[in-house]
Amino acid sequence: MIRQLLLVVSALTLFSLNASAQNIRAGIIGLDTSHALAFTKTLNATPQKPEVMGVRLVAAYPQGSKDIESSTKRVPEYTEKIKELGVEIVPSIDALLDKVDVVFLESNDGRVHLEQLLPCIEAHKPVFIDKPIAGTLVDAIKIFDASKAASIPVFSSSSLRFGKGTQEVRGGSIGLAKEAETTSPASLEEHHPDLFWYGIHGVESLFTVMGTGCESVKRGTTAEGKITVTGTWKGGRKGTYTESKGYGGKAIGEKGEAAVGTYDGYDPLLYSVVHFFRTGVAPVSPEETIEIYAFMEAADESKRRDGAEVTIKEVMDKALAEARK
Repeated sequence: MIRQLLLVVSALTLFSLNASAQNIRAGIIGLDTSHALAFTKTLNATPQKPEVMGVRLVAAYPQGSKDIESSTKRVPEYTEKIKELGVEIVPSIDALLDKVDVVFLESNDGRVHLEQLLPCIEAHKPVFIDKPIAGTLVDAIKIFDASKAASIPVFSSSSLRFGKGTQEVRGGSIGLAKEAETTSPASLEEHHPDLFWYGIHGVESLFTVMGTGCESVKRGTTAEGKITVTGTWKGGRKGTYTESKGYGGKAIGEKGEAAVGTYDGYDPLLYSVVHFFRTGVAPVSPEETIEIYAFMEAADESKRRDGAEVTIKEVMDKALAEARK
């Protein structure tokens, strides 16, 4: 009888610990993107979806970009909408960190991410960093270096990574992808390398399908004047990103071909972020994210060299030397 009672008490204690572990207070830095509003609507809905149960947005710090008009003009509107969803607006990142367990770094401007991330790491808060992870490849490396040094997990991804077809190919539905092409819009922003601002969506889909191992990049333009970038992977595999009005693509593998690159909404990404917050395990490795940004930086370098082929190693060696000097 005593043994049975102890087992019941033990089970109740374990349930209590597991339940409390699922009650996660989340905060947002940066209210200058629609992502912040979309995530909050899902997390603070009643009832919650099972995939996000127990994670609530409780506080937000509005400041995102300081000088990109398309971002700064959104802040007042999104701030009011976030408040209506039950989120407290706070005056600083430090004030935010006192109220939350985890952080969504949503500032639209990648240039401010390193600066905004460091206090979160010092406060031991896991962070999801929305695209672009940084304004330069150098800062992307510094972000992951800081995360590793403090043993505080971070990850970054476009929502396009989690499209159903793209994930199926990633999971091996057509075997090893030998060739792939993806498309997405690629609006430019003068303070970021060309593909960082919006082309990242299609490039993220491309890397989700192809994986790491890109060795060189060559950039050109289509007959319509759109950006097109072809990467060569180990073993001669080829992956191409092309600017387009829509999201899509195709992958050809050992077992056939499949459509990839579709946009399936924000929720699949959000579910993955919540799982990351619960487990501390990032769904995308730092190495893969850094290679994605090296690909896009190499594309800019190829543009500067009138379409010449640029190796990922060259770009990475330069960035690593700058980041760790």
